[in-house]
Amino acid sequence: NLRMTNPFFKNTGPYEINDLLKLISVKNQPFSDEKINDIKDLSSSNKGDITFLHSKKYGEYAKYTNASFCITSERLKLFLPTTCKAIISDKILLDVAKITKKFYPNSVTDDFDVNVEKIENIQFKNKVKFGRNVLVGKNVKIGSNCLIGHNSIIETNVSIGDNCTIGSNVIIRNSLIKNNVHILDGCIIGKKGFGFFPDKKANFRYPQIGVVIIEDNVEIGCSSTIDRGSLSNTVIGKNTFLDNQIHIAHNVKIGENCIIAGQVGFAGSSVIGNNVMIGGQAGISGHLKIGNNVQIGGGSGVIKDISDNTKVMGYPAKNLKNFLRENKWYIKLQ
Repeated sequence: NLRMTNPFFKNTGPYEINDLLKLISVKNQPFSDEKINDIKDLSSSNKGDITFLHSKKYGEYAKYTNASFCITSERLKLFLPTTCKAIISDKILLDVAKITKKFYPNSVTDDFDVNVEKIENIQFKNKVKFGRNVLVGKNVKIGSNCLIGHNSIIETNVSIGDNCTIGSNVIIRNSLIKNNVHILDGCIIGKKGFGFFPDKKANFRYPQIGVVIIEDNVEIGCSSTIDRGSLSNTVIGKNTFLDNQIHIAHNVKIGENCIIAGQVGFAGSSVIGNNVMIGGQAGISGHLKIGNNVQIGGGSGVIKDISDNTKVMGYPAKNLKNFLRENKWYIKLQ
C-alpha cells in the first residue's frame, strides 16, 4: 500500500529520478530514466520508491529494503542490496527533506484549518455528545458513544473510534485514534514535528508526512503534545497511560501497557518496548531503543539503548544498583 504511512497527504509524483537529483546537492551521478513513485523509510519502501540511510544503526533494515534508490554515503552503501541503487550524498537528511517536499508540498506548514464547521451544523450532531464551540474539519470519522469537550477542534483528517472521550481545548489533526481512548484537556495531537536543518540564511523545514496512531485503551494526560511522524508514524500502543505535560516527538513508537509520568520528553524516532515505566521529568534522546519491562527513574537522562528487564536512573542513566552505590553519600543526607 503506497499510502500506508501517509494517507492524508497528496503525493504529487511520480517523478523522474534525474529530475529529483537536480533538486539536491548530488553531482555527476546520472541514472537512466526511471520514474520514482514515492519516498519512504527503509522498511516500508517498495520497488519504484526512493529511501535513505544515514546511520549504520539502520544497516540491518537497509539490507532488506525494497526501494529502487537510496540516498546514503559512500561508507554506508555497502549495507544496500544489489536491487537498490545508491545515491551518494554528503548532506543525506537535507537532501531527503528536499525530495520529500517535492512529493508532498503541503506537509511542511500547519496552518489552521479553514474548513472546520460547528459540530451542530454537520452529521455528528446526533451521534456525539459535545460541549460548546466544538469545530470539526473535513475527512473526519467519529465512532459511537464519544464525548467532546468545550472549545475543542477536530481538524481535517482524523478518525476516532468508539467510546472515546476528548477533553476541552484539545486540537487533533492527521491522527488515527482507536477505541476507548481518553484524551484529556489541552492536548495537541498530530501537528508537525520539530524537524529542520539550521542555515545561516533560513532554516529548512523537514516535511512531516506521517500520522499519529493511538491504539485501544490509551489515556493521554492534560496538556500533552504528540507530533505526527515525518517519514514513518508516531504510535502509542494499547493500554498505555500518559500523565500530564508529556511531549512525544515525531516517529516515536511507544509499546503496550506502558506507564509514563508527567513532563517526560521523548526525542524523535526512539522506540519504547512494552511494559515500560518512566518516572517524571525523565528525558529520552532520539533514535534509541528501549527494551521491554524497563524501568527508568524520575529525572533520568537516557542517551543510549536500554536492554530488556533493566532498571536505570541518573544522568546519563545507568543501572539502578550502580546509581545507588555511586550516590550513597547523597542519599544518606536526605
